[in-house]
Amino acid sequence: MKQKEAIAILEAGHNVLLTGPAGSGKTFLLNQFIAYLKKKGIGVAVTASTGIAATHIGGRTIHSWAGIGIKDHLSAREISTLSKRSYMKKQFEKAEVLIIDEISMLHAHRLDMVDAVCRAMKKNGLPFGGIQVVMSGDFFQLPPITPGSDEADFVYKANVWPEMDVRICYLEEQHRQNDEKMIKILKSMREDSVSDDILSMLNERLKEKPQFGHRPVRLFTHNMDVDSINNAELEKIEAEEYIYKMTGDGEKKLVESLKKNCLAPDKLILKEGAQVMFVKNKFKEEKVIYVNGTTGEVIGFSEEKLPLVRLLNGEVITVAPDSWTIDDEDKILARINQIPLRLAWAITVHKSQGMTLDAAEIDLSRSFGYGMGYVALSRLRSLSGLYLLGINENAYRLDPAVATYNRELISQSEQARVDIKPKNKRQQGTLLGRFKR
Repeated sequence: MKQKEAIAILEAGHNVLLTGPAGSGKTFLLNQFIAYLKKKGIGVAVTASTGIAATHIGGRTIHSWAGIGIKDHLSAREISTLSKRSYMKKQFEKAEVLIIDEISMLHAHRLDMVDAVCRAMKKNGLPFGGIQVVMSGDFFQLPPITPGSDEADFVYKANVWPEMDVRICYLEEQHRQNDEKMIKILKSMREDSVSDDILSMLNERLKEKPQFGHRPVRLFTHNMDVDSINNAELEKIEAEEYIYKMTGDGEKKLVESLKKNCLAPDKLILKEGAQVMFVKNKFKEEKVIYVNGTTGEVIGFSEEKLPLVRLLNGEVITVAPDSWTIDDEDKILARINQIPLRLAWAITVHKSQGMTLDAAEIDLSRSFGYGMGYVALSRLRSLSGLYLLGINENAYRLDPAVATYNRELISQSEQARVDIKPKNKRQQGTLLGRFKR
C-alpha cells in the first residue's frame, strides 16, 4: 500500500493497523496523521507500548494513558475507581482517536484492558468506547516479553480484535534502505527463506573493517557490553570534560517517566574526540539537519560551551539543547531538556529500534529471541555500512507464526486498497463526519 492510500483510510475514521517492514515510513505517516487531527481540532491521544517509543512521537506510554500501569488484570471495581478520577474523565472526554505506536511490543491481554477502560470511561459498549484506534508496528520486530512461554502474546490474539473491524495498511515502499543487497537480505529474513547466498553475503561482512576516520557505532545484544565499552572509551581520552545535566518541568511522575525513557542521558559527559549519536530528529524548513541515529565526533566546543559535532559527511553542527515533551492537545504536561546526544561507541539492539544508521559494527554472536538480528540489520541503509563482529543462528530467527500471519496481513491490506478506491471521492467523508454521525 502507498502512503497516500493509507492516509485516506485513516482519515475515513477506520480502526487501522499500520504495518510493514522496517524503514517503510510508519512513524512518518503517524506524525502526518497526528498533525492532520490537531489541525482539524480532533482530540487525539498519542501513546506507544514503551517509553522510548513514546518519546519518539511526543506521547506517553499506553499503560500510563489508560491508567493500567504494569497490572496484568483489572477488576470491575478497579475500572470503576479509575472512571471516577477527574483527570481520567477529562482525558477521555477529549479522546476521539487513540494512537498506539510499536504495537508489536504490547501484550494482547493489555489491549483488552485498555478496551475495557475505554468502554467504561466513554460509557459506550462499542470497542474502545467508539474511539478510533490506530496501531502502528511490525510483528517481525521485538515481540512482547512473555515469561515462561515461547509464544508471543501479540495484540492480534486479543479478545477485542475480531470486534474492531481493523483495516490493514501494509506499507511496502522502502524509505531507509537504498541498496538492493540489503533489501534482499531483509526480505529473505521476513519470508523465512535465508539461503546460502544470503548467508554468504552476510559472512563476507565478517571480514570487513571500517574505512572511516573513526569507528562507527557498535550494536550489542546485552547492556553490560555497551556500558563498559562507552565508559572505557571516554576514559581513554585525555581532554577536558564538559558536563550537561538534564532539566525538567511539569507533572513530576511524567517528568520522571520522560527521563527514564529518553535516550539522552540524565548526565551527559563529553570530551573532544568522543563518538556520539543524535537521539532526536531535527528539521529546518523541511531540510533534515540530523535524525535519530545520526553519528559523529565531538571536535570541540563553542564559546557557549555547546558541543561541535562533525558528521560522517564532514558537516559540523553546533548542538543546542532540545526538549522532549508529553502533550495533551495544545498543553504540555511535562518537558525535559538536554543536549540530544549520547555516547555512541556502542548501544544495545533494543535501543536502536526506530533508528537509521549509515554504518555500524554489529555483534549478533549472543542473539537471543525472535527478531533481534532483523532489528539490528534493518537499522542500516546499505550492506556496505555493515561490519559484522559475530553472528549466531538465533540472529536469523523470526517468529514462524508471525510469518504465517504476515501473509494474511498483506492479503487484507490488498482488500483494504480495493475497498477504499471506489469511495475515495464521494463516500469516504472526513473524520469529522465520523464523529458527527
